[in-house]
Amino acid sequence: MIDLYYWPTPNGHKITIALEEMGLDYTIKPVNIGKGDQFDPAFLAFSPNNRMPAIIDHDTGGAPQTVFESGAILLYLAEKTGQLMPASGPGRVAVFEWLMWQMGGLGPMLGQAHHFNFYAPEKIDYAMDRYSKESNRLYGVMDRRLAKTKWLAGDDYSIADIAAFPWTRTYERQGVDINDYPHVAEWRKTMISRPAVERGMKVGTELREDLSKLDPDEFKKLFGVKD
Repeated sequence: MIDLYYWPTPNGHKITIALEEMGLDYTIKPVNIGKGDQFDPAFLAFSPNNRMPAIIDHDTGGAPQTVFESGAILLYLAEKTGQLMPASGPGRVAVFEWLMWQMGGLGPMLGQAHHFNFYAPEKIDYAMDRYSKESNRLYGVMDRRLAKTKWLAGDDYSIADIAAFPWTRTYERQGVDINDYPHVAEWRKTMISRPAVERGMKVGTELREDLSKLDPDEFKKLFGVKD
C-alpha cells in the first residue's frame, strides 16, 4: 500500500493518474494547503520542501520508502512497476527530457501565469504579460513536438505525458487559446479519454476549494506570503 499525501492540484493529479494507470493500491492522506497542513512537522519530516505530493511506500519488502517531489515520485513509481518508461535506450532518455521539461518549465511557468492572471490580489500587467507569453511559448514547444510524435516522449505513452497533462487543464487562466495549438488540443482529448486519467483527475474533487475565496490568512499559507 502507498500513502499519498495529496491535494487536488496539478502536481497532485500527476500522481493519482500514475497510480491509477499502474494499478497500484493507495490511500489518500489529505494535505490541506489552504489550512497550512504542509507545515506540519510530521509532514515536513519526509517532505522538507513543505509541498505536496509526497508518498510513503509500505510495499518495499523492507523499511517504508518516502519520496517527495512529483517528478521524483513518477520516476520512482515507473521504476517500481516497470511501467510507463522504457527500461533503456533513447526512449528512456526522451522520458527524462520531457519530464524535466515539465518540472523545470511547463509547471512553474503555467503556475505563475495562473496565479497572476487569476489569484493575485493586485493585477500587475507586466507579470500577467510575462508569464502568459512564456506559457504560450511552452505550449508552442509542446505543439511542435506533438506534430511529430504521438506522445511527448515518442511513440509510447509515458510518465512525461502524465506530468504535463494536469497543467493544461486551466489553459484559459494561463492566457492561452488552446485552438492555437491543435496538436496539444488533440493530445488532450486523447488523454481525457483514458479511463485511468479520468479516475485520477476525479480523486479528491470533494476537497477542492475556490482558492479565490480564501481568507487572508489562508491565502498567506497557500502562497507563502510574508507579513
